[in-house]
Amino acid sequence: MTEQARAVPADGPGEALPGRQGQARRNDALILEAAREVFLNDPKAPVAAVAEHAGVGISALYRRYPSKEDLLRRLCHDGLRRFIAEAEAAGTDPDPWSALTGFLERIVEADVHSLTVHLAGTFTPTPQMHDDAQRAGALATGLAERAQAAGRLRPDVVADDLGLVLEGCAAIRVPDPARTSQLRRRYLHLLLDGLAAVPTAPGGTAPAGPGPSPLGEVSAPRPPLPGPPPHGELNWRWRQR
Repeated sequence: MTEQARAVPADGPGEALPGRQGQARRNDALILEAAREVFLNDPKAPVAAVAEHAGVGISALYRRYPSKEDLLRRLCHDGLRRFIAEAEAAGTDPDPWSALTGFLERIVEADVHSLTVHLAGTFTPTPQMHDDAQRAGALATGLAERAQAAGRLRPDVVADDLGLVLEGCAAIRVPDPARTSQLRRRYLHLLLDGLAAVPTAPGGTAPAGPGPSPLGEVSAPRPPLPGPPPHGELNWRWRQR
């Protein structure tokens, strides 16, 4: 697992704590990292498998997470918080296209959506998770609208399209984690070229623009995307049942 994909405790890394507090925090980090790996491989795995993979006693796990559902909620909420943090950071980038593409690249690298896809429907979301999901959607919409206003993102793309692009990248998985990361980056860049208002120039991030290309070809407006755009279909994951 890459460093970016490691679970970050909700209360932040903080200073190293001594004694039992420090051990509890270390155990929590081990449990979350192990839970991520175990449940990505098998969402139906028991929590005992997580404790074994983490190298901690089952009692240490249950002290922190009284049920499997509590652990699943924590994992997915951490991913949602990471999404929000990356989107907020992207909002400070003065270049709208760089802000959007850099955000998508970091989310793919952090593998945020794999847990959402694998674990959706296996736990009851909390009201805070619902609120954070709304916040995440608003931030993604803002990034998309900035890129569209700058003429960089095709006008018929909606924020939910970005979510499905991220899920498509998360679905790519081969036994070698390093190769998985390479393939995800490759296909994200293919998809980014499709999201651009006009194709990107070879080797660059700026659109090639209308008119003759270096090969003498003339770029044409993209045909409209087929079908109605997605509109809130993915929000069922964060609604209370």
